[in-house]
Amino acid sequence: MPQATVHLLRHGEVHNPDGVLYGRLPEFHLSELGREMAQMLAEHFSERSAQGVKIVHLAASPLTRAQETAQPISEALNLEITTEGRIIEAANYFEGLHVSKAELFRPRHWPMLRNPFRPSWGEPYKEQAARVIAAVQDARLRAIELGGDGAEAILVSHQLPIWATRLSAEGKPLWHDPRKRECTLTSVTSLVFDDDGALVRVDYSEPAAVLLPGASSTPGA
Repeated sequence: MPQATVHLLRHGEVHNPDGVLYGRLPEFHLSELGREMAQMLAEHFSERSAQGVKIVHLAASPLTRAQETAQPISEALNLEITTEGRIIEAANYFEGLHVSKAELFRPRHWPMLRNPFRPSWGEPYKEQAARVIAAVQDARLRAIELGGDGAEAILVSHQLPIWATRLSAEGKPLWHDPRKRECTLTSVTSLVFDDDGALVRVDYSEPAAVLLPGASSTPGA
């Protein structure tokens, strides 16, 4: 029997009419659709709880969109939201810009594109994965402390840190095409651990899939 599960939940759609890469910029709120997504996730976890699953710990990135996604879950499960800085969005040089081919071709940006494997335009993938994994391990231990064997925790984070963490957990190269991340809005990437704290498997689900058609597809947003 697994001892604990930590769910990495991506936030819902954000109101972003200009289509910028908002990164760590403050005050980017959920859109109306994003709020519907968050409510659907709350219902999903509430149903699991009603079936006897012990969901005992909830944490979210300090960014507005993550906190707003966590709020309905907090209310549904009667869990306090812990703010977890280690699962914040990745730092990115292009933050605040509409990242198009025309923008990338501007000579002033070229030095930032010299090494896509690191990547040179932002926080290294290895550093992202390391900080999120550290937060996951602490959440795992907190879940066990509060709920015992089989307890679960939810961490509301962002696409790139979640994806880098999944690739690392699965032993895959961290460099990737951003358009091919399996981490949709309000998707759930679940890390399942055994009694010794070793990772047993990684599960993936999209409880709000019905709301995805027509939603924002800005990479990393």
